[in-house]
Amino acid sequence: MRKIGEFICKHSKLILIIALLLLIPSIIGMKATRINYDILVYLPEDVETIKGENILSDDFNMGGFSIVLLENMETKEIQKLEEKIREIDNVEKAVSIADVVGTGVPIEMIPDDIKEKVYKDNQTIMLVTFKDKISADTTMEAVKNLRKTVDERCKVSGMTATILDTRSLSDSEVIVYVVIAVILCLIILQIALDSYIAPVILLLNIGIAILYNMGTNIFLGEISYITKAISAVLQLGVTMDFAIFLYHSYMQEKEKTKDIREAMATAIGKTFSSVLGSSLTTIAGFLALCSMNLTLGKDIGIVMAKGVLFGVLTVVTVLPAMILELNGIIEKTKHKEIMPKFKAVKNFIMKHYVIIAIAFLIILPIAFFGYQNTKVYYNLDKSLPRALPSVTANTELKEKFGMVSTELLLLNKDLPDYKVNELLNEIENLDGMEWTLSFSKISDLGIPKQVLPDDLSKTFESDKYQMAIINSKYEMATDELNAQVEKVNEIIKKYDDTAILAGEGPLMTDLVQISDHDFNSVNTVSIAIIFIIMIIVLKSISLPVILISVIEFAIFINMGIPYYTNTILPFVASIVIGTIQLGATIDYAILITNKYIRSRKEGKDKKEAIGEALGTSIQSIVISGLCFFGATFGVGVYSKIEMIGSLCNLMSRGAIISMICVIMVLPSFLMIFDKLICKTTIGMTKIYRKEVK
Repeated sequence: MRKIGEFICKHSKLILIIALLLLIPSIIGMKATRINYDILVYLPEDVETIKGENILSDDFNMGGFSIVLLENMETKEIQKLEEKIREIDNVEKAVSIADVVGTGVPIEMIPDDIKEKVYKDNQTIMLVTFKDKISADTTMEAVKNLRKTVDERCKVSGMTATILDTRSLSDSEVIVYVVIAVILCLIILQIALDSYIAPVILLLNIGIAILYNMGTNIFLGEISYITKAISAVLQLGVTMDFAIFLYHSYMQEKEKTKDIREAMATAIGKTFSSVLGSSLTTIAGFLALCSMNLTLGKDIGIVMAKGVLFGVLTVVTVLPAMILELNGIIEKTKHKEIMPKFKAVKNFIMKHYVIIAIAFLIILPIAFFGYQNTKVYYNLDKSLPRALPSVTANTELKEKFGMVSTELLLLNKDLPDYKVNELLNEIENLDGMEWTLSFSKISDLGIPKQVLPDDLSKTFESDKYQMAIINSKYEMATDELNAQVEKVNEIIKKYDDTAILAGEGPLMTDLVQISDHDFNSVNTVSIAIIFIIMIIVLKSISLPVILISVIEFAIFINMGIPYYTNTILPFVASIVIGTIQLGATIDYAILITNKYIRSRKEGKDKKEAIGEALGTSIQSIVISGLCFFGATFGVGVYSKIEMIGSLCNLMSRGAIISMICVIMVLPSFLMIFDKLICKTTIGMTKIYRKEVK
């Protein structure tokens, strides 16, 4: 690494030119990367409800649909509006009660059972179906044009409308996230470092790494809006300590030699060897998210692992070149460090380590109980502001027409009408079921199929399947709806073993089941991977257990707090936060541990070794923890999308809790388990034997 460091220092101008030129394809790649705003597309392809969605798309040309609420509109007006809507690109059908009335069937002849479902208080509904899938760009463009086509008497509901509003809100906030994160980190770095310009240089370097990361996402095809929203601030918070380490190392080497390039070459070598182990655990933590069945984890995991890698590479290449070229300005803007050395904190911990260990034992069961019982929600609407047009429309649809959870039942076309009606009657008798509707049921109520418009018949029938609509009064992703979906599936399989229950409700039920599995599996995988890496890095069996126990304790506290504050978390935050917090903050523990091992091997007794390791690490850990906090806290406070806000709140709080636990609990454990550590760590067994003698 020394030769590479010398090459970087010798060709600093060339490296900066290359780094700046690489920003051009990075920005192009970032702009060209598609952003996905639909979390349901991350469900596995082999799930039955996903197969149902594909049938709706392929056989019914119904990739997605919107229900439009119409108020104070005459039949002729509705029919004219339908004609305009059908002209919109990607719209397959537009049907309403006006199509039935327009065929000459008087509204009085329409059975009350049907009329009540679609006509209330001078309001009616129109079903608009789209050829492409819910989150396709063409479908979102169609909904956009649909909103332009209708007037103020109409409201557009549906999943695509919600996704469209999410996109608008998220896109308007992302730049603000980065600005807030940069300002807060800049304030922290001005306190932590000894130069006014150095924090700006460090932030510019990480900004370059972020652009490289975002630009290379083009090779993934697309990323989720959650990944886009948090990746920049998370990368800033996680990799800032690498940059700080290089800067501090360079300043220390400058005191030993007048040649700044020689000092930097040495600093590069030391930085690379020091951050290699910690970056590997961070990368491993993020890659553990790839084990999730919900492939959103893979999306976040790959992007963030890549971000840490770019962070390390730019810290040992671009940052040294920037510091060398701007060394004069750095020297001119030097000031006294404001950040304290925390000597009193160190002395307190070393004196009261037994009390701290007892406090750990008392708090642990309380924190773990909260962690196990924190509630989560899966209804995606709840993470969005109530004032969004789609949320308003969805709410009104629920209140006026009882359309809370609408499901689509796909049956074999050859199943006789009387069997379909029997099946639907059985479903209607279930608790919480509002109503059912099918082509067979309409004709059974006295309206001949022959007089019904083709658009209506094609909505309910294809060459292979017939479709029925089922409407439940239970909220999406609730225990009640999940149980009801299970019962509906039992009923339909009795009549048709090939039947599929599709729609948002069953999709959300699958999301709940898969996410519950992922919550447990991803944490286990991340702990296992990081444990193995730490065995290799620390050459010890006991130390990985101690370090992971400390960070897991911090995670229990962080995830337990919502239980005691009666806060319900969005499901994504609850799944990924443990892995992110473990991977991102285990570095704090590794820093102290490496110094402790080195001091013990040098012949110092345990108290002196731990005291020195703690005393020389507190400031670095506090700076890293505060930078992680600063990068995520502002976003958590500002974001109107609760999915993103909750995740950033958990990350910012987790950074502080991990920081405190590592500074206080880890040294206490090292003091208590020193003998065990010496026995089970390669290179330290001689210390134990010597002290026993």
